[in-house]
Amino acid sequence: MSGANSYFYRKLHSLLGVIPVGFFLIEHLLTNYAAFKEGHQGFIDQVLWIHSLPLVLALEIFFIWLPLLYHGVYGLYVAFTARHNTSNFGYFRNWMFRLQRITGVVTFIFVFWHFFNTRFQITLGNVSETTLGPHMHGIATNSLYFALYVIGVIAATFHFSNGMWSFLVAWGITVGPRAQRVSTYVWMGVFVIMTVMFILSLYAFTDPSFSNTSNLKLDH
Repeated sequence: MSGANSYFYRKLHSLLGVIPVGFFLIEHLLTNYAAFKEGHQGFIDQVLWIHSLPLVLALEIFFIWLPLLYHGVYGLYVAFTARHNTSNFGYFRNWMFRLQRITGVVTFIFVFWHFFNTRFQITLGNVSETTLGPHMHGIATNSLYFALYVIGVIAATFHFSNGMWSFLVAWGITVGPRAQRVSTYVWMGVFVIMTVMFILSLYAFTDPSFSNTSNLKLDH
């Protein structure tokens, strides 16, 4: 891969990790957090609103899944060709670099497993928007799936948060040690907040109220 092409691919990979993949992660977080904050009805209302958007399938394909596929596949290339020096230099950023690659691989696997379990099942007609609550209840009450989801969301939120630190450096936004140190604190705080919100959302799906749809008001 030539130097010019490599530079372009890396910049595109970095940009797509924020727009739109990062935005999608935040939107996904807020939708799922509605399960914790507002219960089954609030979660379904959020899902129905998203699926009522015009050309939602085209939006998902071209603004979520294709950018995510590129970001993930190129990220795997970077992960398996990058040189790690944590065995010789135990500096904090070297470890963060290594963890970024590890969590990228875990996140890539988790996202497509989660996609297969949820959105793809809706596409196949096995699950509907209104029965997504019971479907997620079944996943969350399975102890193995719950543990895998916790691992997956921790990997995803770390990869996003630490990736944002790298993005700001790579694009010349945080210049100098002080700005980068402050950015580290900010994005590690974001990592903690997002992780807690995702886990609370996952825990909310274990509530028995998500096991049926009899009390939902479906006026969309």
